[in-house]
Amino acid sequence: MRTNLLIIASALLALTSCKLTDKVEESIIDTSTKTIVMHHTNQLNEIKKQDKLLNPRTIDPNGKVQYIPKDDWTSGFFPGSLWMTYKLTKEEQWKDIAHQYTEMLDAVKHLKWHHDVGFMIGCSFLNGYRLTDNPNYIEVIIQAAKSLSTRYREGAQAIQSWDNDKGWQAKRGWSCPVIIDNMMNLELLFEASILSGDPVFHNIAVTHAKTTLENQFRDDNSCYHVIDYDVNTGEVRSKETAQGYADESAWARGQAWALYGYTVCYRYTNDSLFLEQAEKIYDFIFNHPRLPEDLIPYWDFDDESIPNAPRDASAAACTASGLYELYLHTSNEKYLTTANKLVNTLASPNYTAKEHTNGNFILMHSVGSIPHGVEIDVPLNYADYYFIEAIARKKNIEAGESILNK
Repeated sequence: MRTNLLIIASALLALTSCKLTDKVEESIIDTSTKTIVMHHTNQLNEIKKQDKLLNPRTIDPNGKVQYIPKDDWTSGFFPGSLWMTYKLTKEEQWKDIAHQYTEMLDAVKHLKWHHDVGFMIGCSFLNGYRLTDNPNYIEVIIQAAKSLSTRYREGAQAIQSWDNDKGWQAKRGWSCPVIIDNMMNLELLFEASILSGDPVFHNIAVTHAKTTLENQFRDDNSCYHVIDYDVNTGEVRSKETAQGYADESAWARGQAWALYGYTVCYRYTNDSLFLEQAEKIYDFIFNHPRLPEDLIPYWDFDDESIPNAPRDASAAACTASGLYELYLHTSNEKYLTTANKLVNTLASPNYTAKEHTNGNFILMHSVGSIPHGVEIDVPLNYADYYFIEAIARKKNIEAGESILNK
């Protein structure tokens, strides 16, 4: 592995000469791709100095890059970013390093103690399979879906997000907590059903999505972060938040997860119920009186400190990527226009970092969890991932292709 890493890093070093130009004719896709390559190359060169594969998540208050273990819920995003970079550039060195970072997560397919295996394996192995047809990745995707399915609770008709007997979650008195983030993990189940021919995964995903739709949304189509169900009867015990401003507030990234997640559900089911919900969530977000003019939301729409509250670029990036797909399903130009405005803003100096700053992450100004006092106004690997995915989807749309084409 050391030899491969050194060879690949040396090849990537040559790409550092790719600088942004001032040519007005250069598209946002071209300039963003150069920026992505620049930051990834510099990040990998820093990792190379430590002579091992390290998975970056964010920076600490001193600006030092924080690396994570393979069972961290965000471990799939950097491999996913490398796959998206390969998709944008078609340069073999990105495919090679993406393979290495993906395959280091192989053991995650057996992870059963939280629901985020969908993020972890979907961004890494599923993207890798789509872009390379590597048959070895199929087994990982299916096994990961089996592991995720062990968290399905028949009584609640939903996938339990967190265990309730460990960590800070154990202090909340929950029986079967389900968070809106879980909508993002359903794509793994849908794909595993196609690859295996087993309808169980598909059925679990659809049931979870319908249960969430029934219980997790308010009349204005904003969503709660956490619904706690009675694990046996399915009765709703409470509606709360873990990462938002308040139980009744609209946590910005939660709204993004919901819009993206229901758009994906429509892709696999053609059920208009899911498409309509994604459109309703769009209306809530983009007609909200506290949405800033540049469309990058405050971390929570109901934070009483607005307009002095932190913005969340990760919510904006996820929303942009979801809107490109929503546009393809509807041909509604407003979704494309909004996605383009979000991407243009994120690609501006207000949110895209200069070279050799920001821990070599691409986007600035994201928020992890203010209630937990962590990752406030910092770069986050999932903000970068969804930004790169959005750029790749924009490129495919402009080329007249499906977002999932190779």
